[in-house]
Amino acid sequence: MDMDGDVEERRVQARFITKLKPPCKVPHTSIAIPANVTRFGLSTIVNSLLKAGNDEWESQPFDFVIDGELVRLPLEQFVLAKGISAEKVLEIEYIRAVAPQKEDEPSLHDDWVSAVDGSCPRFIFTGCYDSFGRVWKAAGECTHILEGHRDAITSVTIVSPEGADSVTVATASKDQSLRLWKFDTEEHLDQPAKIRAYKVLRGHNASVQSVAAHASGNMICSGSWDCTINLWRTNLSDTEGDLVSIKKRKVKNNVEESQMEGEALSTLVGHTQCVSAVHWPEHSTIYSASWDHSVRRWDVETGKDLSNIFCGKALNCLHVGGEGSALIAAGGSDPILRIWDPRKPGTSAPIYQFSSHNSWISACKWHAKSLFHLLSASYDGKVMLWDLRTAWPLAIIDSHEDKVLCADWWKGDSVISGGVDSKLCISSGISVQ
Repeated sequence: MDMDGDVEERRVQARFITKLKPPCKVPHTSIAIPANVTRFGLSTIVNSLLKAGNDEWESQPFDFVIDGELVRLPLEQFVLAKGISAEKVLEIEYIRAVAPQKEDEPSLHDDWVSAVDGSCPRFIFTGCYDSFGRVWKAAGECTHILEGHRDAITSVTIVSPEGADSVTVATASKDQSLRLWKFDTEEHLDQPAKIRAYKVLRGHNASVQSVAAHASGNMICSGSWDCTINLWRTNLSDTEGDLVSIKKRKVKNNVEESQMEGEALSTLVGHTQCVSAVHWPEHSTIYSASWDHSVRRWDVETGKDLSNIFCGKALNCLHVGGEGSALIAAGGSDPILRIWDPRKPGTSAPIYQFSSHNSWISACKWHAKSLFHLLSASYDGKVMLWDLRTAWPLAIIDSHEDKVLCADWWKGDSVISGGVDSKLCISSGISVQ
């Protein structure tokens, strides 16, 4: 035994590989690295190798994948836990760490920010408890205010297909109605433009809790506290027969302005409690989540629910994405984000459960370009970023001072969120591969 403590450090042979483009590639040769190195140590090694080949290289954080799983333990412990032989050369893939690099100044609202949509890279769309919708070009730059609801906005969605000249959006409210709005994002305005809805949709007899759009932009669906899901057309004309009336109102210059009212085309019935979330990812399929503890998949043509998943908790949010755009993520009245794969038998059991939050989950959203990444928001005041290849959150964003009520991705590299602190927060510089 070496009484001086100079026991030789155990080392393993490793080769670093990556799908990143130059100048982020290290030499393909294997090197000896400490067996007890952590992921932070691995990041230091990769940055040193990159610096050796490029004097101008600036260090950045990396994550590491071995056999399809992110490394979250010291290397030796990870290899042992996975049953990987330490005698062979380890292939370690490195990827950019998923974490925000920048926090913008919060965009203040007059009340709780209850809804947010970042699906259009040109703007952010928010809904607020003050009954107004708002369009934001960037942090602190509000371009449009949507006036007309008589109670809090609960959900918002961008309706128009990508690339449309003018944008159509929909809002849902506690006033039991939905409204459709059009505006031009290219307008150059000195101050926010106040706009009215071109169509009011009535048919629910309780608060409307959620709204989602069909990919074509021709239809939307809504979920309500009346336990139903309604389908609506978004057309400007009455050619489809859903127009009930045209209401006229006086504006300041005494010119009459008309506002259409529409009724639901059809209603999906089956939930027994509030329909808290709806999602319309495919032409003929709608997904819904409810306080009745179920996730349901509906056939739009027949109006029948094709499958039910019961999780034992009231649900607040739902989104479908990931591998094959088929994985169902949902959260609700406990701190656990659950993910199901409906393609597998026995789908009532989640294939993943993430439990780092410490209060109810209010929002979840898959990243549009990734098979592995999604976010969650919670009443614990945090937004967490997840990768299916590890049980630990990749990043914890704690920009809010109170409950987070809504969250979404924006521009592919930013997370936007709103909450009880009346703030829209933007965290950017997130590298998702």
